[in-house]
Amino acid sequence: MKRVSFSDPDFSSFRAEFDRREDASDDVRQAVADILATVRRDGDAALVAYAKKFDGADLDVNGLLVTDEEIAEARAAVDDELKQAVAASLENVTAFAQASMRKGWETTNAQGVVCGEMFHPLDRVGVYVPGGTAPLVSTALMTAAIGKAVGVPEIVVATPCGPDGKINPALLYAVVESGATQILRVGGAHGIAAMTYGTESVAPVAKLFGPGNKFVVEAKRQVFGTVGVDLIPGPSEVLILADESCKPEFVAADLLAQAEHGKESIVVLVSPSANVLDSVEEALNVQRKTLSRQGPIDHVIANGMIFVQTENLDQAIDMVNDFAPEHLSLVVEGADELLDRIRTTGAIYVGNHSPVAVGDFLAGPSHTLPTGGSGKAFPGITADMFQRRTSYVKCTPESVAASEPYVSTFARVEGLDAHGESVSIRVR
Repeated sequence: MKRVSFSDPDFSSFRAEFDRREDASDDVRQAVADILATVRRDGDAALVAYAKKFDGADLDVNGLLVTDEEIAEARAAVDDELKQAVAASLENVTAFAQASMRKGWETTNAQGVVCGEMFHPLDRVGVYVPGGTAPLVSTALMTAAIGKAVGVPEIVVATPCGPDGKINPALLYAVVESGATQILRVGGAHGIAAMTYGTESVAPVAKLFGPGNKFVVEAKRQVFGTVGVDLIPGPSEVLILADESCKPEFVAADLLAQAEHGKESIVVLVSPSANVLDSVEEALNVQRKTLSRQGPIDHVIANGMIFVQTENLDQAIDMVNDFAPEHLSLVVEGADELLDRIRTTGAIYVGNHSPVAVGDFLAGPSHTLPTGGSGKAFPGITADMFQRRTSYVKCTPESVAASEPYVSTFARVEGLDAHGESVSIRVR
């Protein structure tokens, strides 16, 4: 792991790099652009070719969608414990989403014009659920299930199959329970392209949701505008801000839980106390030996784990806002009083007894959160992202007359006399 301190000569340079604005490399951008163009041109045939190239799967253009028989098989294969866990998570996610939905309202302005907003669920959305090295059952619950709670009638899920052409039964079960109405056994940038442009098998969607690797994230960047996009969620990351009040073994466990994702995950511990850093490192080295995913964990410890000693708590909070972590674990004295000072993180877990994993799997808010510094602009997935807003305006003869002098002035200044006349003719 990397360890740095405020007393290091190059700490100011480290601080500058800590304030991230991540972007894809030229190679990734070009590779994704080529995939998007190919799928847009060749449709299902391109999906079959890319499934063979990237997943080693021999698919047929007539077999890209998951069948009812496969869904029934998955339902039969999943044990009762997982079904109960999925049901518990769905209950919480649904309740949180429905409580946070935006609702219509109206008001009357100073001229007597009635103005308001209406909110409707989107008609058709696409959800990307990563496959890869682990079946991310919870990601289906934290994405598609929110759309279902809001009332989206058509939810397309794209998720990569294995070399045998099948989707993990647990993942498939969760996807169906979360409200998917169509399931495409294709992942990667080509899955994003299919949902964006449509193919012979899949009609295009209005908006895309869900996390993915750097190619998926870049694909979402490139198709934004053709479709709506929720946010830019890439590889998992956590930053833990801890002081002497923390329990080092708890902090170490949370760091390892995020390191378990492997690959490009980033795991950071920030503390004003060198003793905290030492104690957590000691606990981490003990715990890591007991875990099953040693390869991914060791890779992240070597390449993506950073321990930072700051001069004081204020500097630590500034660094949190610079880094804009996907997950922030805030384990300091008076944590509740500090919440308002944290402005950029995707989700905050407060105190020694709030493990990130509770939020990952069960609590209710979506675990699909901004990464790579994008928390400075994006929130995590919320219910209102699945809603479309429409404003409305209702005038009476009296309110249009009261509005006419002001509209005429704007029309005169902007040289748009037809605009002015469309109001004045009603007053005359």
